[in-house]
Amino acid sequence: MQELLEKIIPNVLDKPDVLWQSIQETLIMTLWSGIFVFIFGLIFGVVLTVTRPGGIRENPGVYQILDKCINFFRSIPFIILLAGLMPLSRLLTGTAIGVTGAIVPLVFGATPFFTRQIENAFAEVDKGLIEAARAMGCSTLEIIFLVYFKESIPGIARGTTITIISLLGLTAMAGAVGAGGLGDFAIRYGHDRNQADVTYVTVIVLVLFVSLIQFAGTVIEKKNQH
Repeated sequence: MQELLEKIIPNVLDKPDVLWQSIQETLIMTLWSGIFVFIFGLIFGVVLTVTRPGGIRENPGVYQILDKCINFFRSIPFIILLAGLMPLSRLLTGTAIGVTGAIVPLVFGATPFFTRQIENAFAEVDKGLIEAARAMGCSTLEIIFLVYFKESIPGIARGTTITIISLLGLTAMAGAVGAGGLGDFAIRYGHDRNQADVTYVTVIVLVLFVSLIQFAGTVIEKKNQH
């Protein structure tokens, strides 16, 4: 088996520590940025839902401003966002490179996407349930937590799964500007040094990650289906 692997992926076997470090860096970037994206996305999704026309706390000014900001950041290609947010990354984290420096642009890049996922999940909630809760005298917070969140768990799980997978892809792209991780590993060794086996192994690892994330998300979604 060892001899077969040495023939198929010799360059990968020469640097197992670098591969393992790259995997760890990718997981760290995905985890930390994912936490912030989840929090901000939920907040912004709730605000968009309750302030939209016909919402339980209709506010055209707040809705329009937030809606336009989300559309603005969604329209910027991530590679440009990486470069444009370097000063902000340096201000907030003390560095604009490496794993730490990549977290800020990752959050800005994925939060608008996740916000739309949450908004769509809330839009699927039966309006009759919302009206019934309002008729019973439920407060805004009670409607948000007892109706919107409770009824949207499958949709939130689906949106979270899609967003984490998207984040994983963005971390690979961040490797192109020195953020580390599997993207940097594939570019630095697979592309720049023409070591095809490094590229193939990186792809396989990413596919495995995506498969695990999708499986976990599907299980959670099915368990919470009504």
